[in-house]
Amino acid sequence: MTPRTGHSAPLDETDRRLVEELRADGRLSMRALADKLHISRASAYSRVERLHRDGVITGYTAVVDPERYGFGISAYVYLKISQHSWKAVRQRVLEIPEVWHGALVSGDYDLVLLVRAPDAHSLRDLVLSRLQTMPDVTSSHTVLILDELPTDGHQPKF
Repeated sequence: MTPRTGHSAPLDETDRRLVEELRADGRLSMRALADKLHISRASAYSRVERLHRDGVITGYTAVVDPERYGFGISAYVYLKISQHSWKAVRQRVLEIPEVWHGALVSGDYDLVLLVRAPDAHSLRDLVLSRLQTMPDVTSSHTVLILDELPTDGHQPKF
């Protein structure tokens, strides 16, 4: 079964608590998860499986400290792109490893990218030589990130 895009999956309070526990620690065992929620392991397994199947849980990942990982400079790069070129630009941007996140947005710019690079020279090369020269990119604006709010790898609670 393929999850329907744009529609919320039906979730009860136990599902929401399960998701919150996994967001806090994606390495929890099913036994530990079941214990925290006061449900059986079988119920934990079936709920997690359903949440995967319904597209609520889309995967698990390691959260890294960008600076300790070798990315000493971060920035938001705002791009204006030619009309109707979103899919082509999206594909090109997905191939750039320094892009950690991207979103199609409303407002003065069409696309906002969170980029991380080892140093200022590498960031300059990324913006001037790889992003601004990309077909369908008409202009850009770069904002350096001076400091980031701590997240401990967790998204805000819903």
